[in-house]
Amino acid sequence: MTTMLKKLWKKATLTTFTVIAFTLSGQAQDGKTEADIQALMQQHDMVGLSVAVVRKGEIVYARSFGLKDVESQTPLTNNDIFRIASISKSFTVTSLMQLVEAGKLSLDEDVSKLVGFQVRNPKYPNKVITLRMMLSHTSSINDSQGYFTLDTIDPAKNPNWAACYNSYEPGTQYEYCNLGFNMAGTILEKLSGERFDQYVKRHILNPMGLYGGYQVDSLDASRFVTLYAYNPDSSTFSPSPSAYAPRREEISNYQMGYSTPIFSPTGGMKMSASDLARYMSMHMNKGEYKGTRIISKKSARQMQKKIADNGYGLALKTERNLIPGKALVGHTGNAYGLYSAMFFQPKEQFGIVVITNGTSAPEVNEYNLALADVINSLYNNLIK
Repeated sequence: MTTMLKKLWKKATLTTFTVIAFTLSGQAQDGKTEADIQALMQQHDMVGLSVAVVRKGEIVYARSFGLKDVESQTPLTNNDIFRIASISKSFTVTSLMQLVEAGKLSLDEDVSKLVGFQVRNPKYPNKVITLRMMLSHTSSINDSQGYFTLDTIDPAKNPNWAACYNSYEPGTQYEYCNLGFNMAGTILEKLSGERFDQYVKRHILNPMGLYGGYQVDSLDASRFVTLYAYNPDSSTFSPSPSAYAPRREEISNYQMGYSTPIFSPTGGMKMSASDLARYMSMHMNKGEYKGTRIISKKSARQMQKKIADNGYGLALKTERNLIPGKALVGHTGNAYGLYSAMFFQPKEQFGIVVITNGTSAPEVNEYNLALADVINSLYNNLIK
């Protein structure tokens, strides 16, 4: 652990391990869990950490450790919200599945018709690229031209649009692609007639009683957790204020059905670990949370079903190496120094959410090694 962070983190440990766990079986177990987490935080130079554990639809453990903001020495609490990065993709697909159920959309429709411009791999001009391909990262579209605007892939806007496609045939291989999910958010907007951020809030967050959203100015800024990017060359952390850029000017000039990447359907959701755990419970329970159905069982099963060879479905991936012997379904996130993970076991009905706002641990095989250690610790102490 870096000397500076060690001093700050040690000071924080004296004041920040007081957040209430909702249900816990015994003080000894509680103490063992916290001791293990504190050791892992020091081992992996974690600035702050929020965790939530779910069993059979109920949060049985939710705590926050370390610092929300290093400069002000503000402790992290369960009420604080993070930009959760790529776990946001599942909110986009959940919304689209609602439109599928309403008969407004098919997963096998031509993306060209849905977005309003030609979406074709120039090496396979007769091969239709479907929404299902795009949502499973098997479309052959890539992020080489960037993904913060649809101009990159629109032939009328970018002379180099062909570079947005890989050399293989659409539907045959997997490559993670943020651009595809920003396009998916645009499709949601076109077909629903609602601005992307407002649709998700009205049709997912509000019905479930969750606090969060994609638009920065719609949220309480005092609850934002500062994210810290780690520089391995200097072993230092630096804050990433752009994670919560309000983008007011861009929103004031918003073009429905095209400007959607402003809200980042691919990674822009802001939410606490506890509310994310409630959202996870909905997917674990096949689309329903405490009597409120968000998507049908059929839609939930489609999202969780493997499409790509690596286990990726529709914004949810089956991960077999995270906890030995357990096939987990979920997603991870990585942006601006933040690392997040949301995974559940559908049959055994348990799930774990972990989010850190900064760590020196690297990401391997699409999940962060520090979060993998925390997930296994929580499983061994509270589930196993």
